Amino acid sequence: MTTIPQFVSQAREILGERGFISDPDLLEPWLTDWRGRFTGKALGLASPVHTQEVAAFVKLCGEHGVPIVPQGGNSGMVGGATPDEGGTSVLLSLRRMNTVRDFNVEAKQIVVDAGLVLQTLHEIVEEKGLRFPLTLGGKGSATIGGLIATNAGGTQVLRHGTMRAQVLGIEAVLADGQVFDALTTLKKDNRGFDLKQLLIGSEGTLGVVTGATLQLLPAIDQRVVAWVGVPSIHAARALLVRLENKFAEELEGFEVMPTHCLASVLHHLPDARSPLEGEHAWHALIELVVSNDAAQSTRERLETLLADELEAESIEDAVLATNERQAEDFWLLRDSVAPAEKEIAPAVQHDISVPVAKMPDFIEAAGPQVEDRFPGTRAVSFGHLGDGNIHFHVLAPSDAVRGEWERNEGKIISSFVYDLTTQWGGSISAEHGIGQMKIDELSRLNDPVALHLMRSVKKALDPRGLLNPGKLVAVDSDGLPSAA
Repeated sequence: MTTIPQFVSQAREILGERGFISDPDLLEPWLTDWRGRFTGKALGLASPVHTQEVAAFVKLCGEHGVPIVPQGGNSGMVGGATPDEGGTSVLLSLRRMNTVRDFNVEAKQIVVDAGLVLQTLHEIVEEKGLRFPLTLGGKGSATIGGLIATNAGGTQVLRHGTMRAQVLGIEAVLADGQVFDALTTLKKDNRGFDLKQLLIGSEGTLGVVTGATLQLLPAIDQRVVAWVGVPSIHAARALLVRLENKFAEELEGFEVMPTHCLASVLHHLPDARSPLEGEHAWHALIELVVSNDAAQSTRERLETLLADELEAESIEDAVLATNERQAEDFWLLRDSVAPAEKEIAPAVQHDISVPVAKMPDFIEAAGPQVEDRFPGTRAVSFGHLGDGNIHFHVLAPSDAVRGEWERNEGKIISSFVYDLTTQWGGSISAEHGIGQMKIDELSRLNDPVALHLMRSVKKALDPRGLLNPGKLVAVDSDGLPSAA
């Protein structure tokens, strides 16, 4: 029977001394999720430098029955990259795999390792006059592999879609160590299932993404960014519809937040200031992307539209960024909402979606329902109004004990929120994934037929349940996908 020291020794033969660490002090930062909700244990952290090392290591884990927890930038929101407390699994990080394999500027395509950080990708392609049309607050740590595994969204989904829409090809190591190579892109390919799409969004439960071919776009010539104060979420929705009608080709971002979120951010960022004077129930952040030739006329058209809205009292105030620095300052306020809310009080956070047209109604209905059902709480919603993605946070009463409240009443509140979301025809996960945080709720609320299909795929591709166990797809005690 193989012992743990034998497994560790063989892992180091494959990966080298630097490629497999088991020192508790070095492991410690990677054992807790970004929100601090989940902490686990692991035999070690594997850090391969190329796909063949990943394949050899995954095969070794299969031979020894060692579970694998893939981890990107460890910036996930649902504990999807955190091991359990058993201490029998290994973390698999691809952060050392961070190279550009191929860059076809003319075709606007780039092939990268899965460990490349999103912000680094942005910088690389911008040097060639191109851009990758997906961004989010955690771009400085999020890796391409992690973004693919969770089918990340971000603030540009309104125009460009989620990560799934940006991936042209994929390379992944399967549970038995085989390499699935589908990096080559074809405009037409009708040879059966689109297997890369099966792996995108599977949270590392079906395979370990090691590389990807990504679609790029021409770099932005200029952008027109505005911050608008509106009296209600319905007024924000009406403004979005008017913008979509008049700026269909230019509108790239439309984010909303209530005054509470802005106040939290201003407290979190002491050097920041509100873009507008006075109090406004809701704030909208608008971004239009335009060519140099059209920039001035687009800016004037937006100014005219906002002036008309002010005159009609549909909005309360507005300001356009006068330069790129001010535009970045506006976006920093939006990107800082999650860390600011995390800082102020115990809370349970919900990344949910409802049909786009119903988002204002849901926000106005669900918030009071939660606050009535759970006295002392406060419901706060913000997010991507153009794609129906609501970040629905419920703040704890003032006397709540951090950690204890989330584990007890917080779980009851979350179940209530997910029940409401399901009743409205929505999803309990819009862009953060399921991880371990929502696995029970997915089993409880998702369509039974869809769950059966997911479990069947898991059983076919990972029959021993060694890839990211306890995440996304429920498994029973013998490691096989469960029926309940």
